[in-house]
Amino acid sequence: MYVTNNNYATQNRVFSGTAKIAGVRLPDFTDVHVNTKKQSGTSDSEYEQAIIAQAIKDQQAGKVQNESAGFNKLAKSYVSEVSPDRNRIITQGLKEALKKGSKNDLDILKPIDWIALLFEGKIKYQKESDCVEYAEFYDGNGEMVASYSNGGWTMFGTKAETGRQMEMCSIYNAAWGAAARAGQQENDGLAESNANPNNALDRLV
Repeated sequence: MYVTNNNYATQNRVFSGTAKIAGVRLPDFTDVHVNTKKQSGTSDSEYEQAIIAQAIKDQQAGKVQNESAGFNKLAKSYVSEVSPDRNRIITQGLKEALKKGSKNDLDILKPIDWIALLFEGKIKYQKESDCVEYAEFYDGNGEMVASYSNGGWTMFGTKAETGRQMEMCSIYNAAWGAAARAGQQENDGLAESNANPNNALDRLV
């Protein structure tokens, strides 16, 4: 078992109902697959207990990892503890791109050599008139955290996010497997009792 890497969870994803900047509709940062910096105050030990409980619940329901809405919600919270502030990086980046250049410029697609430095990273982009056509967003460590093209978004997980996700996967898989084995042992015991009713009676007396 493995958890799907969020690097590709929103590839070419088009969002609706969000604000627009520089002609670009922003990602939905409440989406379970779009992580942005959010520290909940929950300790790692508290998270571990929640992950174990979710794994047991999912195993009993016959679900695993991304098949479970509860898992996805918990994964978003757990990973977001170490996420870059994608909301701020993307929003600031598009605002900077909107300020640079004007309608007086030639309305042709510029090469991707326009770079705007942000408080927490940078944006590389192509722009036609007042609309951004393509953009790459980087955090303060130089890791690309998102890109925009053809009206869609791709979110890229950072090293810290990937490591955090793998930690959760390890805890969850161990608990899910233990619950599965316990369930199988219980079923085996019931099957043995049904096959040998006298043995079951002996255990009761």
